[in-house]
Parts: sequence; structure tokens; C-alpha cells
Amino acid sequence: MTTTPLAQLPVRSATDLTRRWTTVLAPPVFGARSLWLAWFDAAGLMLPVLMPVDDLPRRPRHESLSGLLALHDAVTEQSDCADGHLALALCRPGRSLVTASDDEWAEALREDLDSGVDGSWSLHLAAGGTVFPLVEPARWAWQ
Repeated sequence: MTTTPLAQLPVRSATDLTRRWTTVLAPPVFGARSLWLAWFDAAGLMLPVLMPVDDLPRRPRHESLSGLLALHDAVTEQSDCADGHLALALCRPGRSLVTASDDEWAEALREDLDSGVDGSWSLHLAAGGTVFPLVEPARWAWQ
């Protein structure tokens, strides 16, 4: 778990969110696959905690995703961001081209998070020195 001073700077757009991930994950070059989680309240303020999930399998597994929802529920119960935004970043080695595995992760997350998250959520890919959105926020009221 990592804490960050970026919590005081609000994210007000999808572009701001991509910039935030670029800053947080700098440099966006990884030797192993991981999934990073960040939470934002309705005002766009990020909780001061980032949660990396390391040693992520190449293909998503149901156990991993149910654990992700349990973690999300625990964090939102303890904070003021239940109706906020869950931002995820899939980080992996290799080029910055979207792979079949990346698509599988995006689809598996869509299946679980669309019905399991009260607020909105998004997914970025960090690979090959770049960060870009794979799943844009579905419904986020950027202030």
C-alpha cells in the first residue's frame, strides 16, 4: 500500500485521470503484471492510498475479481467515496499495444464491476512507457 500527496489535487475530467495515472505510475514501465486501485470521492479528490495488487495472472480469475470487489467495499465503507470513482490501472511488461489478455481483463472487470460498484469505475493500461484508457468512466460527475 502506498500513500500519495496527490490527494489534495482534484481530478475533474477523464483526461485528468489519465494524467494522474501517468504521474502516479511514472515511469510506466513494468517487469511484472499488476493491478493498481485508486478511489476518488464525488469532488474528484483521491483517497491518499493506492493499492497495488501484484503477481496478477495473465488471464483474470473469478477469485481475484471477487476479492477486488470485497476490497472495494471495505475501502468505500471506511471512506466518503461510496458514490465516487474506482480507478484501476492494469500494469504489465511489454509494448503499449492492447493484447487479447488486456481485453479479457477489461471484459471480466466490466462483468463484475458494472453491477458491483455503486459509483463509477475505469481502467487504464500502463505498458511500454505509456498510460491510456481501456475503459472510460461509465458515469462520473466530474466537478
